[in-house]
Amino acid sequence: MRFAFFGDVVGRSGREGLAEHLPALRRRLDLEFVIVNAENAAAGFGITEGTANELFDAGADCLTLGNHSWDQKEALTYIVREPRLIRPLNYPAFAEAPGRGAQLFDTPGGKRILVVNLLGRVFMDALDDPFAAVDRELESCPLGAVADAVVVDMHAEATSEKMAMGHFCDGRASLVVGTHSHVPTADAQVLPGGTAYQTDAGACCDYDSVIGNQKEEPLRRFTTRISGGRYKPAEGPATVCGVFVETDPATGLARRIEPIRIGGRLKPTVPEPETAKA
Repeated sequence: MRFAFFGDVVGRSGREGLAEHLPALRRRLDLEFVIVNAENAAAGFGITEGTANELFDAGADCLTLGNHSWDQKEALTYIVREPRLIRPLNYPAFAEAPGRGAQLFDTPGGKRILVVNLLGRVFMDALDDPFAAVDRELESCPLGAVADAVVVDMHAEATSEKMAMGHFCDGRASLVVGTHSHVPTADAQVLPGGTAYQTDAGACCDYDSVIGNQKEEPLRRFTTRISGGRYKPAEGPATVCGVFVETDPATGLARRIEPIRIGGRLKPTVPEPETAKA
């Protein structure tokens, strides 16, 4: 199975970048499924039905969220109506969070892919244990038996927590990929048990910025400790960042993982199509 995951979409620049590049990437890499983290899609904070539809129209099959899931209040009701929108799985049961934290999707080619969204607890607003939550999900929907592929989006601050999640899921997921820090890491690899892993997929945003935001306000706060207003997404051309994964059809484990970076300011990295289809 061939699929791609794209990191945090930040504002209009990120949405337009995906709309520009994703259709060609789907054709070039013969992608069967596309997952996009969209928790910053609406002006940098949360998601709305309109911004979600822009990403679906661009070619996304599933959208994951994170710590900004509910910044736009309409998301609380929209997620109930939209099964392709996934929020973190590890909300405490008593919170009765709307929507779902994992979803099994059928692809047009007749395959099934499980997508799980988790929120880390280190240096973030703590939810329930993400390790226990993903363990239950992987037990109930095992790779190779129920799902042809399993993707885990670990939305977390600490690289150690993301790496620990990769090894915790090794052999039970096709891909564990980190989101939230908006900077693509250089550690794309297939772990010993066969799970593809990258600590952070990066963001779909203008990288002439501070993690996708216009530079002036972050610089003001860092240098003066005084807020001058809200953060606003940078508006230049976006670099679209993510990962491409190809799995073994018999096991659902990864054969390869390759970074994707296209457009904008970062050096482009796109898998070769002939290799992707081998």
